[in-house]
Amino acid sequence: MSPPQLYLPVSKTITDEGDEIPDEVEMGFFDHLEELRQRIFYSLIAVFIAIIGCFAFVNPIVQLLQRPASGIKFVQLAPGEYFFVSLKVAGYSGLVVATPFLLYQITMFVLPGLTRKERRLLVPTLLGSSVLFLFGLGFAYIALIPAALNFFVSYGADVVEQFFSIEKYFEFVLVLLFCTGIAFQIPVIQAILGGLKIVSSQTMLSGWRYVILGGAVLGAVLTPSTDPLTQSLLAGAILGLYFGGIGIVKMIENTSEHSQDQ
Repeated sequence: MSPPQLYLPVSKTITDEGDEIPDEVEMGFFDHLEELRQRIFYSLIAVFIAIIGCFAFVNPIVQLLQRPASGIKFVQLAPGEYFFVSLKVAGYSGLVVATPFLLYQITMFVLPGLTRKERRLLVPTLLGSSVLFLFGLGFAYIALIPAALNFFVSYGADVVEQFFSIEKYFEFVLVLLFCTGIAFQIPVIQAILGGLKIVSSQTMLSGWRYVILGGAVLGAVLTPSTDPLTQSLLAGAILGLYFGGIGIVKMIENTSEHSQDQ
């Protein structure tokens, strides 16, 4: 006796054209699971290939990440330390390289269940998220990492000789890069909340006192170093992104009101 077929409606018809899901299709529960399994499998294959490719060129990537620490000598404190550092660098770099393909797989999986309004938000959201993540990496590479290194080097310049463990240095750099890239997603979250009319720009602006406190806390939590300069730079960037996100939400609201008037 065959098991009962379970169906998950991918869409439902709603009177509002913007909330209607086009091309209504019904998929079985196990069809959803099979599609999810395939997309996860393709994503893992893409990440694996990207990591292998980055490992083949890991030395130039390592040299690029060492540039902010100009004048500092790196030492290997244990056998194989640089090899495991190379694996970490290749892993993080591979994730960055494979991100567009991962976003594509996620998009194709969730797209059938989105309304027309949500689909209009999807492409700008993904594009903005990718651009802001790259800006976050650049901000950390150009501003945060040199500021933190200058602080630590100048603080102990008269007392200790500057030799850095290669493993500890890259742990510091990679964590700071990715934490900054994640922190730069704040305007994207605001745009999603504003576009779906969950939170208005006025509500976001009214909580500016809590935002300043939260920015200082996030700057301290996301920064792997303890120097006040790096934490202040990241906190300032978070605040600037938040208030910039309020401007984006305000533009979305004005555009929505204008379209309704027409």
